[in-house]
Amino acid sequence: MNSFKIALLVLPLTLSPLVAAKSLKELQGSKLIRLSTEGTFPPFNFFKGKDLTGFEVEVANAVVSNLKLKPEWKTFNFDSLLIGLAQDRSDLVVSSHGITEERAKVVDFLDPHYCTGGVIVSKEGGPKTFDAIKTKKVVVQVGTTYLGWLESNGLKTAKTFPKDTDALQNLLMGRADVWVTDKFVALDAIKANPKAKLVMGELVFEEKIAMAVSKGNKELREALNKALATILKDGRYKTLSEKYFGLDIRCK
Repeated sequence: MNSFKIALLVLPLTLSPLVAAKSLKELQGSKLIRLSTEGTFPPFNFFKGKDLTGFEVEVANAVVSNLKLKPEWKTFNFDSLLIGLAQDRSDLVVSSHGITEERAKVVDFLDPHYCTGGVIVSKEGGPKTFDAIKTKKVVVQVGTTYLGWLESNGLKTAKTFPKDTDALQNLLMGRADVWVTDKFVALDAIKANPKAKLVMGELVFEEKIAMAVSKGNKELREALNKALATILKDGRYKTLSEKYFGLDIRCK
């Protein structure tokens, strides 16, 4: 595993909650929990017609059902999701956030629900290593650990987009040479765009992915972790993972 420190500050470290986070008892009283995601990151969270779906959407639904809570989903831009916890826009963020020291200063992460990594994607014959992309047109989603890793390793010229799908479209249309994204997202894009002849190159780093709650909401975090552990053990997680990826992508 490559060792690195993310320099990207996802949230201001002085940010304090504008509204007190709802406690587990309050959520159980209302029997409702507000979940937020991006909705443009297939196969993890995306819209199929008007329906929000994806691997981690289904995993989160299974987790909160264990607490007898009804999920109410909302979508926001990726770079505003964690801030939304402090602004009481949601109770749980589920949007493929990599666990970093900086993010952990302002939100509390659950135990990881999958492990993955950032990869280089190009068209056939394109660059496949980090050294090879330094002089190329690189695209990446803003607010991501992929951007943070690129910048902390000396690549300051990557063009950013609000959505990962926008970055992909720029690669497909020939406006970029390289796209850096999640390895499972890359595999899904390669499968979905066979005519583009996309190829996956070097895995530039590995990371653990987790859901997040407001900082200090210990009771809710512990209850959600217990519910996550249950679906990891009873087979529901494995079934969902194999449905989307053909294998179990939990952290080993």
